[in-house]
Amino acid sequence: MVESASRNRSQISRVPGSPRGTARLAAICVIASVLVAGAVVARAPSARIAHDRGASQEQPAGAPGTAQGPAIRSESDVVHLDVLVTDQDGRVLKALKKENFRVLDNGQPQAVTNFAPTSAPITMVILMEYSGTAYNYFAYKAASWGSVFVNYLEPRDWIALVTYDLKPSIRVDFTRNKASIRDSLATLSFPQFRETNLFDSLLDTLDRLEEVKGKKSLLLIGTGANTFSANSLGSVIDRIQRTDVTIFGVGLAESEYLRTHRGSITYLQAKNQLDTFADETGGVTYFPRFEGELPDIFRSIAGFLRSQYSIGFAPSNLAADGRYHKLKVEIVGPDGKPLQVTNEKGKRRKLVVYARRGYFAPSEPQR
Repeated sequence: MVESASRNRSQISRVPGSPRGTARLAAICVIASVLVAGAVVARAPSARIAHDRGASQEQPAGAPGTAQGPAIRSESDVVHLDVLVTDQDGRVLKALKKENFRVLDNGQPQAVTNFAPTSAPITMVILMEYSGTAYNYFAYKAASWGSVFVNYLEPRDWIALVTYDLKPSIRVDFTRNKASIRDSLATLSFPQFRETNLFDSLLDTLDRLEEVKGKKSLLLIGTGANTFSANSLGSVIDRIQRTDVTIFGVGLAESEYLRTHRGSITYLQAKNQLDTFADETGGVTYFPRFEGELPDIFRSIAGFLRSQYSIGFAPSNLAADGRYHKLKVEIVGPDGKPLQVTNEKGKRRKLVVYARRGYFAPSEPQR
């Protein structure tokens, strides 16, 4: 248990880079490999992301037979959250215990019943804007940045690549072969359309990810613009409030718009959209001005995903009314008061908690 501010210094580890700032594919690889050293069975994501939804979905040996729902999971109406805790400088708090987490559901304190630090490999989709906007400039920039991000993944991590212009295109299905992602990015042809259908592409990707079991995330690399879509921003926000996918965003156009369109309402709206997608799901958005910022940013994203805590609670005020419940996660000390932490110089720092903002109750009682 955390007992004092001085003791908390040893619990903070630095993750560089403070936040703010096509062809159809075959089925996903079905892998059940045994790691000799640890005798651990490594399993692929249990559902593919490929276009052919009507085809049968293969599962690895030993995988559960049914997919879990997005917000309310399991037969006991347990709400699961992935929570990241940092100080205001971006340092991750480690060694926290279940007693340090207080969850408020529509303002009412809830008892945390499930608790565990994250240990599973990263399962992520890179959703990347690849359109003819600005004479293909942002498309080539996105491909370059996506290739840089792959350098910060580990051998056990699963990654898929989806690009979008007028529609989403799956370039690489879930794989542990990072070279295949780099090869796909390096061999992309000229963008076919100037449109950027962000909204429909994001919804399509989230729908496919819903069948993937376990913890998963999405890295959105784009300008944040949406020039063509069948769905509205409201539809997207409603959908991401129902998903258990953590969304991270990296804006492509910060330096260009600061130089030429400072204060542009269109660009400010695009930035706000990226921020909203991340904030609603407990993720982080970055808007780098220089490519030299990318290593710290991508190292932070990977580090954050490996530093989350998985917590769960059974809502005491749950009614089968289908309504949205607002959530707030607080970090407290043994006395129940907000936890106090200091940096290596003994200066007190504020805590920042990243977690989804809420969930939808089921519309009918759970069995």
